[in-house]
Amino acid sequence: MSSATPWTRHRLPLVGALRLGRPSDIWFKPALSAVAAVAPPNLTLLALGRLDLAVYTMAGSLCALYGHNRPYAARARALVWTVLGMVGGLAVALVAASLTDNAVVLVTVGALMAAAQKAVCDATRIGPPANVVLTFISSASLFAPQRLGQVPGHVGLALAAGAWAWLICMAPGLLRPHGPERRATAQALNTAAAYAETGGTGDGHARARAASAAAVHAARQYLPTAGARPDHTRRALAQLLVRAEVALAAPADADPERLRAWARELRGTGRIPRAEPLGDAAGELLGADSEPACPRAPLRHRLAPLAPLAARTAIGCALAGYASLALGVGRPYWALVTAASLYQANVTLTWSRGVQRVVGNLVGVLVFAAIAPLAHLHPAALVLCCLAFNFGAEALIGRNYWLGSVCVTPMALLVTEFARSQDPGRLITERVADTLVGALVGFVAAVAVTNRRAGDRVEHALTAVERARELAARLLAEPHPAPRALETARRTLAAALVDLRATADAALGEWWQRALPEERVVLAEQAGHRTLAATVRRQGLVPLEQDSGRTTEDIRP
Repeated sequence: MSSATPWTRHRLPLVGALRLGRPSDIWFKPALSAVAAVAPPNLTLLALGRLDLAVYTMAGSLCALYGHNRPYAARARALVWTVLGMVGGLAVALVAASLTDNAVVLVTVGALMAAAQKAVCDATRIGPPANVVLTFISSASLFAPQRLGQVPGHVGLALAAGAWAWLICMAPGLLRPHGPERRATAQALNTAAAYAETGGTGDGHARARAASAAAVHAARQYLPTAGARPDHTRRALAQLLVRAEVALAAPADADPERLRAWARELRGTGRIPRAEPLGDAAGELLGADSEPACPRAPLRHRLAPLAPLAARTAIGCALAGYASLALGVGRPYWALVTAASLYQANVTLTWSRGVQRVVGNLVGVLVFAAIAPLAHLHPAALVLCCLAFNFGAEALIGRNYWLGSVCVTPMALLVTEFARSQDPGRLITERVADTLVGALVGFVAAVAVTNRRAGDRVEHALTAVERARELAARLLAEPHPAPRALETARRTLAAALVDLRATADAALGEWWQRALPEERVVLAEQAGHRTLAATVRRQGLVPLEQDSGRTTEDIRP
């Protein structure tokens, strides 16, 4: 953020929330993976005449939606934990359903589980679809007729389907083992090119710089693989990433077209383009394929700042479920899931998600009304319609959440008919009522439950940036700093700057808190990026004479 950009508060966009974006570069991967993971179990159950069990296999199958941006070694671990989390939530829900049929108790259990799922998904940064699918499965299972003796079998079905989903998500690695790393490096090159086009001073340079820094930092996280032997491919990618870092340090001296050309070559399956070495010092930056850019804090430390969001989720989901019960709606978990799906990093983003959810669901029920006669022709037609909507949801949701919801809504309604055919008119009425109730009550809870810690997190992030910058500046002031020490300090500062920007953006949309130190944030970012540029130059990757007359004095604390 530049000093010319004011911090806007309490803006609640409508049209902007519905604007379509560009589809993800790999939009087809989660879409195809979901179909490949869901189809075999559902078609098998259809052949056996037990389509009523599909709700349990889908719990495991939907794990195939996760982890598509992660390198395969990291993806394997993340998917294991996702499957265990999904199956664990299902088990708790089924046990609760077998022990009581008190709807108030079940809604309370569902709200507490939704809060826990939200906190863990945010802390681990599992990525889309985050907690929403986990909450949908566990909440729906709370209201499924269940006996305690049936729980192990149903959980076993989910676990088996989860194992199949794991295989589906890992299979592409056999053909393109470095695909995620290539995409991350290409993204870093493209954002660095966009920043280079501003020359470091043009319109929008601050936002372009922040985007480039975040993309470079993300790519750095992708390149290391703990315990893996460094290979030529990863080293070649690291060398290209060095070029993105150099462009970030000296945008006026970078060639945007060349950076974009390298990015285009990485998108395919051909050989990785070779960038000529920048000098002996480049070896310092190429250690990324053998060590992580920045160690992550323990999970409990990452969960602590999320307590307000977890409380907001628990209260909002519980109140939405209770309101649905008071209205006599037969499926209060729809209102609960609607509320759970709203909660984002701040109130402003939560409002946008609420608008997207309501619009998507209302259009979706119209689509369901049109497709229901076809789906009711035969159980096979029901399964095929669900698969088609499953693909459409994942293909479209990257452009905007509401567009994906247009497919998610009829799919969820059709899934309720796996056990028995139901009246479409009643399903539509209940879904509309629960959507409106969940969105309204959920947003009111978001406004009422304040997140005072947002300002504290900005202060902590500022302190981290200032300390990292002081360390880097001290090393720069030394005549002969240890090469690895300087590189470690540079990476620590880069990670701190990315965290500061994300924290400031999240706090920007939060309500009912003290004034944020926007000027201090801007100055810290400017000084931090100047120090980063100085470290890259000191490492010999950019000639010192290109530094526009800056000296070490300019970056000292």
